[in-house]
Amino acid sequence: MGDQSFMKRRNACAVGFAAAILASCGFHHAKYENPIAKDTQQPDKILFDKAIHDIERGRYEVARLTLNTLINTYDTSEYLAKAKLAIADSWYREGGVQGLTQAEAEYKDFILFYPTMEEAAESQKKLCDIHYKQMDKPDRDPNQALRAEQECKQVLIQYPNSKFVPGAEQELRDIQEVLAEAEMRAGTFYYNKGSWAAAANRLSGLADTYPLYSRADEALWKEADAYSHMGARFRQKSGEALASIVRSYPLSEYADPARKKLAEMEMEVPQPDPAAVARMKYELENRTKPGMLSRATGWLHSAPDTSAAAKAGAPQMNNPKQNIPASVPVPAEAAAGFTGDVTVTPVNGTSALETQPDARSAQPGAQASSSAPATAVAGGATPQAQEDNANAKGKKKPKKNPKKQNNQNNPNGQDSQIPQPPANPPNPTNP
Repeated sequence: MGDQSFMKRRNACAVGFAAAILASCGFHHAKYENPIAKDTQQPDKILFDKAIHDIERGRYEVARLTLNTLINTYDTSEYLAKAKLAIADSWYREGGVQGLTQAEAEYKDFILFYPTMEEAAESQKKLCDIHYKQMDKPDRDPNQALRAEQECKQVLIQYPNSKFVPGAEQELRDIQEVLAEAEMRAGTFYYNKGSWAAAANRLSGLADTYPLYSRADEALWKEADAYSHMGARFRQKSGEALASIVRSYPLSEYADPARKKLAEMEMEVPQPDPAAVARMKYELENRTKPGMLSRATGWLHSAPDTSAAAKAGAPQMNNPKQNIPASVPVPAEAAAGFTGDVTVTPVNGTSALETQPDARSAQPGAQASSSAPATAVAGGATPQAQEDNANAKGKKKPKKNPKKQNNQNNPNGQDSQIPQPPANPPNPTNP
């Protein structure tokens, strides 16, 4: 029994090793996508053909040295754009973290310098593929998935008539399937835990953000159930989620229970959308399921499983909205406050500051006459106010006369300490 299991493992390893070698050889000898069919013996063309030959054989470093020689030697060559694109393709074929990072920088430079060439759309698609290949599973870091989504959207926005649009759309649907699955897992965690407010918050915008998600109907069902546990105040929210199932996912297994729930809640049951019916029929007919080997060895791979992603329909092009959770109360001022538009316009005419006196300089209790306003003087005060201020400053506490105080202490009327000068001092010149 042990020998048989050993033989099976050895055969499996041998098959895998042989498949890896064949795939590697096939990749290294793959034909270049953008060759130059022009038959000429020009030196720059000879250098370009030699570099392409090295790329197809996997000699990427040698190919890049040849292409840099072409660029630096023949700066007016007609193959400069093709040579720069070939350098980016060599990094892309080399792969690895370093190779893909260098390829991304080279593709961005090519799009910047040659935005009108046909290869610019292909370069943008390669940028999408770079991050798509590095995308992780839904329970891991979503950085690569988010960057892949951004680059794939640029293909559809900048090059809508390109032949790479269908491939970019499918990759974008796969990417959004992974992003939606990550949000679904977080919401399901709170739902199973009984944290109804947190579950409703994570699941509320999932179907609106990713309508092509394969489990969007399940997300709406759990959202409605979470709102039903939060009290009568969220009854309307629960009904809206159930109505979305009936209208947008009519062939779902949750469609009939959602209709019964709406009938029990005495709410209107909407009619199914015909476009949604056709889309779900197409998905059920063309949905692929992973094989037994893929399911058994899926945990060994870091790439996500996108077999359940939609195969038709326009992917979501808008960025996700930051919704305020329904459990957060709305302030009364915001609910019953001013709801109109506020405009700001400059003041062209005279204002009250120019026609009326300064209220800070007026005395308390004084009222200005509207028929005859007082004339302002220096400092912004009226003449009457200026006179009152002067009288107020003049009323100071009188100082005591030191001479009179000394006379009161001396009964003779003379100060014993301070000598008093005579009334008529003698004149030395006139005896």
